[in-house]
Amino acid sequence: MSAQAHHADWLDFVRTLEPASVDFLYADPPFNTGKRRASPPGAADAGRTADASYADSWPDTDAWLAWLEERLAATIPAIKPTGLICLHVDWRTCHRARVLLEDHLLSPDHFVNHLVWTYGLGGSSPRRFARKHDDLLLYAIDPALYWFEPPMVPATSNRMRGELKKATDVLDIPAINNMANERTGYPTQKPLALLDLLVRACCPPGGTVLDPCCGSGTALVAAVMGGRSAVGCDATEHAVEVAHGRLAEVGRTGPTGAPRVP
Repeated sequence: MSAQAHHADWLDFVRTLEPASVDFLYADPPFNTGKRRASPPGAADAGRTADASYADSWPDTDAWLAWLEERLAATIPAIKPTGLICLHVDWRTCHRARVLLEDHLLSPDHFVNHLVWTYGLGGSSPRRFARKHDDLLLYAIDPALYWFEPPMVPATSNRMRGELKKATDVLDIPAINNMANERTGYPTQKPLALLDLLVRACCPPGGTVLDPCCGSGTALVAAVMGGRSAVGCDATEHAVEVAHGRLAEVGRTGPTGAPRVP
């Protein structure tokens, strides 16, 4: 399957896409943390390929929402009636993003799932419960037509030991640890196991995945390894270079299948 990563702004890029050409939109935009996100010091010395940074700050949440709304509105025409949208956000903007999707761009009838990705890495605070999850909002272009294949994960109960069960809306997948082979050094890189699960569940075999904030290219890699095509873009030039390198490696090894959720 083919995959392409382009150095471009989300808004400019999606305006070049053919109408109804995308099966699954996975968008992992900046979270508006108010900080500049950058590869950790020493990433290159540790053999990582990334040396990237990007601004993750807007004047306020309203400005971030206006930025996001313009891009989502321009992208929706490129998605097939059978397609799904997955918007990856966190506690800062999740509630506002859901209102945006349901009151401005689609409607509550298009809602499919509010997924919680729970992970173990990161710090904690003596002033609140530790924040250890991201929010993934899943919406259908046409609630009656969308394609979906429930992902299967290992059962945890004694009664079903050794069997598989359908995944719930809480995805317990570890974040990438510092020693993982898949780590590129790119800031906010998501684990391949997470994108593998989402792509296989939300995009039909042979379909096309779009990631307009592709970063180091994890969604694109998961798509190719899962027998899908992929297209993506990122406003950071070095991120696209890293994505190109990862896609080239997949091309050398072949689509043997991404790692399953343990």
